[in-house]
Amino acid sequence: MFARRSPKPSGEVPMKTVLCEKLGIEVPIILAPMGLAAGPRLAAAVSNAGGLGTLAPWLADIDVVRRQIRETRTLTSRPFAVNLNMAYPQEERLEACLEEGAPAISFFWHDPGKLVARAKAGGAVVLQTVGNASDARAAADNGVDIVVAQGWEAGGHVCGTVATLPLIPAVVDAVGPVPVVAAGGIADARGLAAVLALGAAGAWIGTRFLAAREAAIHPEYQACVLAATENDTAYLEDLFDIETWPAAPHRALRNSTVMAWEAAGRPPAGKRPGEGDVLAALPNGRQVVRYRGSTPVAGVTGAIEALSMWAGQSVALVRKVLPAAEIVREINDGSDAILRRLSGQLAAVR
Repeated sequence: MFARRSPKPSGEVPMKTVLCEKLGIEVPIILAPMGLAAGPRLAAAVSNAGGLGTLAPWLADIDVVRRQIRETRTLTSRPFAVNLNMAYPQEERLEACLEEGAPAISFFWHDPGKLVARAKAGGAVVLQTVGNASDARAAADNGVDIVVAQGWEAGGHVCGTVATLPLIPAVVDAVGPVPVVAAGGIADARGLAAVLALGAAGAWIGTRFLAAREAAIHPEYQACVLAATENDTAYLEDLFDIETWPAAPHRALRNSTVMAWEAAGRPPAGKRPGEGDVLAALPNGRQVVRYRGSTPVAGVTGAIEALSMWAGQSVALVRKVLPAAEIVREINDGSDAILRRLSGQLAAVR
């Protein structure tokens, strides 16, 4: 069997894996850390649906970190995670997360080192995102509870260069029995079923939740996501790099900014077309210049289409805005049905 199932009081039969046991959740789906696009409302909605919602206050003031965790707790009584980007110092934010009782901490980008032990001592389940099997082994040796293997197809910032299909079994073989969560290119039931078949214990999903009703993104950004095909994203070594950490490859929709840069021969920073142009303004009035890594959130005004619209290659599968809970149920139940059907087909062959 691909997953173990246990009955719910309602009589429904949810699909469960070891990931669910580790995190205390009902379905093997984790909301990817999407920065400002995924605040307490979206995180709580995913958790309330049985998955694991995630906050990503990477550079937020400590008071904001505490406020987001407390707000999430008012919206859900179920587990959720806080993601910390190790491109920045995170000791103080981690302490705030633990003091506020965050059930899970996930680390991204660089090796979190001693912060893993600190998070576990503080009572949190610890996840770490990696892009290859070597880093996965190092994470497991460092004591992480769950390894997230991120494929090259993923949207936003991408920490590796290997596609999800070959990456997942390589990481599973490298760190077993530590549970592995698959990230990158997963946006529907077929994707979840596929990575479970590869040995993953669950899926880490971001792009699909850009079309959740609770996503805090600009309507124009959401419309671009809904209209995009699998060919409409670009893997960029360091294009939207202003006011973000250096050498940070990412994947975003190929918009007018990306196309103008490509047409100019992909020049380096300082020589890019339109560099320094003011494109938009944040809700607080702060200006957004071209090539700034800035998620177009609700309330931003200006040339939304020209901003960094993060999205993965699974964007072609995103065609409808739905409540986050419905997205979780659709992916989980559909995957369960696929795996049951495959099991039945295999049994019939035998």
